[in-house]
Order: sequence, then structure tokens, then C-alpha cells
Amino acid sequence: MVSGGGQDAKLNHYLQGENFMNRHLRLREVIETDILIFFEQELDPEANFMAAFTAKDPTNLEAFTVHWSRILADTTVIIKTIVLDDRVAGSVLSYEDNGKTEVSYWLGKEFWGQGIATPALREFLAHVNQARPIYARAAKDNLRSLRVLQKCGFLVIGEAKGFANARCQEIEEMLLELRGGDTP
Repeated sequence: MVSGGGQDAKLNHYLQGENFMNRHLRLREVIETDILIFFEQELDPEANFMAAFTAKDPTNLEAFTVHWSRILADTTVIIKTIVLDDRVAGSVLSYEDNGKTEVSYWLGKEFWGQGIATPALREFLAHVNQARPIYARAAKDNLRSLRVLQKCGFLVIGEAKGFANARCQEIEEMLLELRGGDTP
């Protein structure tokens, strides 16, 4: 079961066929207590490795808090907390980068493999930020994240290289785009 806001039926539609019997998935505004949960989620070494493009020092709470204060104050950033069964599962956001809108998301490792990322991102793209085109990027070897993006209608448009703090080296990343009408 899915709840939250006026989008209950719409988000529930995305969950059909998923294993969400008696589960509640919703997006909501970020509240102050979410920030410490996000910090704790981003401390996981495996999660950092998969995300690759992370903070230089993910253990620095002060830097993390300053970073999130800037995100929350930026009027071009649209951000929601992903909540599953009244527990903060992660976040999904869009931001402007060189005049292009990009989307990003993070799920705490304990929520991986539960079918949360795809419906949460679909909901965000369908009802929170409908800007098109919208772009995304993921480490080339982060197959789960690439699959989530593709299931949401993103198409690979190229590759690039960038320095990944979590891996202390330059790695390949995939560049993706969601055009108008591409959302499944």
C-alpha cells in the first residue's frame, strides 16, 4: 500500500507488480531530522563505492551539514525525502548544472533490492519535476542505478570520465537523458 500527498493512486500505479504488500512508499518534503539520517546512510563504504562521486570525506559531519544547508537554500534544487513505512529510505533531487537539469537519488543500503528506487524516481519525474529534457549520470559499473534510470525512461547519450572521491581515481560514467514523452 502506498500513501502520501495527493499522489497515492499514482504512486501505487508504479508499484503494481512490485513486492509492496502492506508497504507505504511516499515522497515528502525534507525535514531537519532527515539530514542526520542521510549522513548516516552515506557513511556506508559499499554505498559510497557504488555512488562513486561523493564527498571527499564522507565522515565529516560539519562539511555534510554545510553542503545540505546550501542544497536546501538553493532555489533551483527540488528535493524530496523517500519514505518507506515511516522510515527515511533516502532522497531524490534535481538541480541545475551548467543550464541543464539533472536528477540524482540516494537510498540507504538497508533499502537496496526492495524495488524502491524505480517507483520513487518515477513519481519524482512524473509529479515533482516534469522538466524535460532532464539528465542523469552514474558510474559505468553501477549497473543497478543505470537500470533504475533506464526503467524510468532515460537513454544513454554518452560517456565521460570524472574523478570519483569514493574510489580515489578517475572512472568512467554514463550520461543519460530523459526527453519529453520518454517516461514509461
